[in-house]
Amino acid sequence: MSESLILASSSIFRRQILDRAGLLFTAHAADLPEDEMMLDWQKKGTTAEHVARELSVAKAMKISAKFPGAHVIGCDQMMLCQDRWFAKPKSRAEAAEHLQFLSGKTHRLISGIAVVRNGKVLWDHVDIANMTMRPLNQNTIDNYLDEMGDKVLQSVGCYQIEGLGIQLFDKIEGDFFGIVGLPLLPLLQFLRAQKVIA
Repeated sequence: MSESLILASSSIFRRQILDRAGLLFTAHAADLPEDEMMLDWQKKGTTAEHVARELSVAKAMKISAKFPGAHVIGCDQMMLCQDRWFAKPKSRAEAAEHLQFLSGKTHRLISGIAVVRNGKVLWDHVDIANMTMRPLNQNTIDNYLDEMGDKVLQSVGCYQIEGLGIQLFDKIEGDFFGIVGLPLLPLLQFLRAQKVIA
């Protein structure tokens, strides 16, 4: 690697994805008032795809300002079901309500990713997955939440498909890496084209 690469995220899952792909990078959390920003854009009639992109860019921009010359990767996810926008649940009760709402329905999981260097957006991408959750009864939801604990508060959909969360679904259409929050293949293509990686 000829130049530094930074992931603007505190997500363990995103760090694992880049690490397992063999990338050398550091990670720095880009703490932003995401829920407030999302609501503001929603009130303005902005699409969820645009919000996922803009939040990804905002995270990368924040970290880019602290690390001149570095290629900074920002990521964010939006989730919609029947025109309802979801944020990460803040409690077990809110996670249960989300799962009850999603039960038996198809929702869209939108993953935005951007690379910024010296305050300039070099590249961005939006990945969309359609996720059909199987019908869940209250007992199934309670058992799932008991098993997952606070992990359900770490993702917008209350699930991690790379683990127990896969059992909540009947059908998934979309890229695995996009679903887990970091569309890896398009990112690798961009980084190779820029000679950031070999």
